[in-house]
Amino acid sequence: MSLRIGHEAPDFTAQTTQGTINFHEWIGDGWAILFSHPKDFTPVCTTELGYMAGLKPEFDKRHCKILGLSVDSVDDHKAWSKDIEETQGHAPNYPLVSDSNMAVAKLYDMLGPDESGEAKERTAKDNETVRSVFLIGPDKTIKAMISYPMSTGRNFDEVLRLLDSVQLTAKHKVATPVNWKQGEDVIIVPAVSNEDAKKAFPNGWESPKPYIRIVPQPK
Repeated sequence: MSLRIGHEAPDFTAQTTQGTINFHEWIGDGWAILFSHPKDFTPVCTTELGYMAGLKPEFDKRHCKILGLSVDSVDDHKAWSKDIEETQGHAPNYPLVSDSNMAVAKLYDMLGPDESGEAKERTAKDNETVRSVFLIGPDKTIKAMISYPMSTGRNFDEVLRLLDSVQLTAKHKVATPVNWKQGEDVIIVPAVSNEDAKKAFPNGWESPKPYIRIVPQPK
């Protein structure tokens, strides 16, 4: 079955560069980012893993763990990490899943169930669809998914912005408009009646149209 927003994130147990983890237990009561890569020692992914390591303190502030994944072995991950630190200034400071048997990639619908072969025999092109970001909430459901081609480096500042939005809307009955950033105005969700909105937002709201109700970001 294809994964969708709102589905439970498939659980798994796997070897990582920081030991064996059970995914759901590892997430605990916080949030998690799972982001995948088709192959170790690939140029675009090298830049991504290094940048994510530099950004990790921002995810930590938001109680969000980071988990990388690549269709290669732990030994390859550790060797690659040295290249990442040398070229990007940051070595991965979060675990990288060893998915040599492609089990997790298949579980997350990034590779078809009939894909086969040894990890070392497969090229990045063979695994090109293993290029997704999954944002997972404390309830272990998928809150957002983004997929990229191999040729386009991912914007992890946008992933951080996405996390801010999803965490805000999980706490308050608001949605975030286009290009929203922390501290900017938000929109009361349509499911909230005007009567209930008056209780939640006693200072009122701007309403350029009846279905658009703009309020300052809740604290």
